[in-house]
Amino acid sequence: MQRRPQNFLSTPLTMQTDWQGNASIEMACGLAEELIRNFGEVRLRVFGTSMAPAMLPGDLVTVHRAAMNDISAGEVVLFTQNGRLFVHRVMGQKLSPAEKIEEARLITRGDRLHHDDPPVSSRELLGRVVSLERDHRKLELDPRESNGVFARLLRASDRATCLYLLLLAGWRSLFFRGLKCRV
Repeated sequence: MQRRPQNFLSTPLTMQTDWQGNASIEMACGLAEELIRNFGEVRLRVFGTSMAPAMLPGDLVTVHRAAMNDISAGEVVLFTQNGRLFVHRVMGQKLSPAEKIEEARLITRGDRLHHDDPPVSSRELLGRVVSLERDHRKLELDPRESNGVFARLLRASDRATCLYLLLLAGWRSLFFRGLKCRV
């Protein structure tokens, strides 16, 4: 059995990896959280379908650090809950009692989901999505995207979402494969 080499960072800190060299989700989430808290910006690749059709698996998002009072309904935010990162749309805010004082919390939901996420506190909020890139093109984020007819269709059916993603992948491979730079 061939032994796979362990990956090391340039500092003495080591990162646990799987056999393909992928960092553990917890370590990656922690690193993204630390980057945005310390430097104010991070770029991440989207993997889930909860924000389809506004965001698709493989899209790149740029997130800038933002405070709770800077966020308004319709914006897309990055937050952490239970050791995972989420990029979801803000539906509104509510006041929740937290240790004898009321604290504002965000109500968020993925565009394709039927239910709201657990309320997001100010310590869980990491920032606001400021740009979206797909196939090397910058796209605008529409604050009303979650109410569109197409979004409602994808919300109503996992099969429709799967079919949409398969058709999109076929379309991309058919029309974008020749756009790579050739030397």
